Amino acid sequence: MATTLVTRARARLRRSAAVVRGRALIRGLMPRRARVRFAMLFGLLFIASGAVLLGITYLLVNRPTHNVVTAFHVAPQGGAQPQTIIRPGSDPGSGAPPDVTDWLNDQLSKQTAKMHDAQMHELLVQSGIALTIMAAISVVLSWLLARRVLQPMRTLTAGICRISASNVHERLAVEGPRDEVSELADSVDGLLERLEAALESHKRFVANAAHELRTPLTVERALLEESLLDRDATVEAFRENFERLLRISTHQGALLESLLTLAVSERGMDRTEPVDLAEVIESVLLTQVPETQRHGVRITDRTEPATVAGDTALLERLVANLTHNAAYYNVPDGSVDITVRRHDRRAVLTVSNTGPEVPKDRVDQLFEPFQRMHRTAGDGHHGLGLSIVRAIASAHDATLTAHARPEGGLVVDISFPLLVKGGERYEGRPETRAAIASK
Repeated sequence: MATTLVTRARARLRRSAAVVRGRALIRGLMPRRARVRFAMLFGLLFIASGAVLLGITYLLVNRPTHNVVTAFHVAPQGGAQPQTIIRPGSDPGSGAPPDVTDWLNDQLSKQTAKMHDAQMHELLVQSGIALTIMAAISVVLSWLLARRVLQPMRTLTAGICRISASNVHERLAVEGPRDEVSELADSVDGLLERLEAALESHKRFVANAAHELRTPLTVERALLEESLLDRDATVEAFRENFERLLRISTHQGALLESLLTLAVSERGMDRTEPVDLAEVIESVLLTQVPETQRHGVRITDRTEPATVAGDTALLERLVANLTHNAAYYNVPDGSVDITVRRHDRRAVLTVSNTGPEVPKDRVDQLFEPFQRMHRTAGDGHHGLGLSIVRAIASAHDATLTAHARPEGGLVVDISFPLLVKGGERYEGRPETRAAIASK
């Protein structure tokens, strides 16, 4: 039994190996150039169509249309005179010599069959010659047609090869009728436009990050040189310089952590889990209350259970950044309103605050890296908070919109897709919400 199974397994393996080798051989025999493949395809189609047409013509010509031949009646005096048309094998009528008439009919039938066969043979030979000539012509025409069809693709390829990081602003700009080639060119132009925007954003980000890191490094170097060059420095002076160095180091650490969070958010998420936005907000507010009280800001939250698919840590960072910015960029005795509602199979998170007036043309800029309303040295802000919020929202397939309030402040809306399971929306875990609320 075991031997039989082993034999069958080996036979299957041999068959599989043979199939793989056969497919590899076929792929090796197939031409690599698309132009050659197109020419072969068009040529074969022309030849196959001509062969089918000739075959149909041959069958139609070869089909018997009648079986009437002319017979002769031999008169008793020995002279031959035409007889009425009769059918071979039929009775020629009374008064006619049956043997001579049958012989004549048989000879006429044989001669007619020979003539028909000769004509069909001639038709077949001439058709074969015509098909051969047309096959050669069709191959040439197919080669030219394939070249004509692929000419726009070669133009696109040459245009794409010319574009690099130094001239990514160039576009293909293919002119002509709206067809598949022009649609492909427009898609490539759109891709180049997005790539140009991404490259420009990356350049600005690198420049801003280098600027943000260069300033504290310069201060650190100056403090160290001051400590080394001042031979009369006291312990208190050293302690003061070290405290300043520690604050700068903490500032740099926070900056690097923000940059890392931004990079991770832009890369996307490796895994997701059900997360209730209401629970996330309650958890974040427990840690943000002392900070908001220090700024004299009142926070009001109105949330309802809304479960989304995401990463808990990133969503907590999103809510924390929004809350911190809304509390920090505020007015004395100001307020921050946080709401979560479900609308049209979406979970909408809204954070609005009172504060100084924000110009409408500056709203979108605030979500770019290292962009702040007011730059203050040593305030612990790097201008990455809202850019991290935008990156986290994008990683969760959420839509972010923001607008300035007429009376001052900012309103940020983030719309997440609701997590649906079995046709029902998650309502969150009541026991988890109760545990957070009790803290």
